[in-house]
Amino acid sequence: MRSVLLLLTVRGGGEVGARRRVSPVLAAVALASLLALTATGCGSNDPDANAQVSASAASEGDGKITIPDDIRDRLKEHGIDVDKWKDGAWKNWDRDDWLREAQDYINPVIEGLWDPDRMQEAEDPDRGVRESDLSGDQGVTDPEPAPVDAKPVSPTYHDTVPEAGKVFFDSPEGTMVCSATVVADPANPGRSNLVWTAGHCVHAGRSGGWYRNIAFVPSYNDQALSAQELAGATEDELAPYGVWWADWAGTSDQWIAQGGPTGGAGAPYDFAVIHVTPENGGSGKSLEETVGSALPVNFAAPAVPRVESITVDGYPAAAPFDGETLYQCQDRPGRLSINASDPTMYRIGCTMTGGSSGGGWVATGADGEPALVSNTSIGPVNAGWLAGPRLGEVAKGVYDTVSQKYAGR
Repeated sequence: MRSVLLLLTVRGGGEVGARRRVSPVLAAVALASLLALTATGCGSNDPDANAQVSASAASEGDGKITIPDDIRDRLKEHGIDVDKWKDGAWKNWDRDDWLREAQDYINPVIEGLWDPDRMQEAEDPDRGVRESDLSGDQGVTDPEPAPVDAKPVSPTYHDTVPEAGKVFFDSPEGTMVCSATVVADPANPGRSNLVWTAGHCVHAGRSGGWYRNIAFVPSYNDQALSAQELAGATEDELAPYGVWWADWAGTSDQWIAQGGPTGGAGAPYDFAVIHVTPENGGSGKSLEETVGSALPVNFAAPAVPRVESITVDGYPAAAPFDGETLYQCQDRPGRLSINASDPTMYRIGCTMTGGSSGGGWVATGADGEPALVSNTSIGPVNAGWLAGPRLGEVAKGVYDTVSQKYAGR
């Protein structure tokens, strides 16, 4: 049995005053020609009659889960009854019950919740953004890049991009999905349980709080099964390396304070780090050991003009894609400034759509090795380009906080 209380401390230092985010999705609701690519997918089928909440305690003789008093007390502080949560109380998104602050993150493991049907139903709802949110007259913005066609990654995905996967979560709008990347953990070399994604994939920003039932599936649909083949897919086929639940997560203070549903505010700080644990207890191996790889994160990447090429991974879900197949784009980045006081973002030509939000941006460092330098945050509704935050001190603060929480464990 596993831990039932997941408190995520999210932090970011530095300037406040964020801009917003990303994740183009399935529906097409555009306020202008641009949309936030927030990889959140919206699906309606919530129930899972066989779901069970895991707890860090032994079962009693009658089979009931015994939850340690300290964990139960912490849950009670937030008005959460574990049994009711298991039976669907997590669907209550009343403002008073939607935990918002950094220290409020709670994500009890519900075994069996993310079954094949529910994973396939997760979508990415379109969010339109105002043209003024992405005006090019502040800071430095290069001409809009020419679209670059996204190319499907050859199966098995694990052979070429073992770090890539999908993040699933629940929001008031329904079942959602983002893309994500396994990253190295400096506190646990070779044994990382850290995943990098977009801030809007874990927290609603200024209008809400933490999303629920956050889980990561590495090498999702590793064999690139077609839609027809997926109809009868097993969990082993969709999640060959298991389902990993978030037990701690962090995003920037700027995203929590300024992130919004329609792009613009928060985008330069739209990143998150998740610490995960295997749903079924696993074999004792870390996520990095299980998938065989974890990318280092470069918080001092060269200025945009000196980056020759960036490769972006993601599971685009909006038409003409279906969210089940892993794609890549490769292009030389340009600059996108949303606000002169915020960091300038990377921008590349890419036709990936919603669902690709949170996906890793990888560049070769001075040492000749690949490293994560950004994640997909925003893009236009017509899917011509993607933009991601340039990682600096604020991102490193989030990363270090989550890493140090599990140092030596």
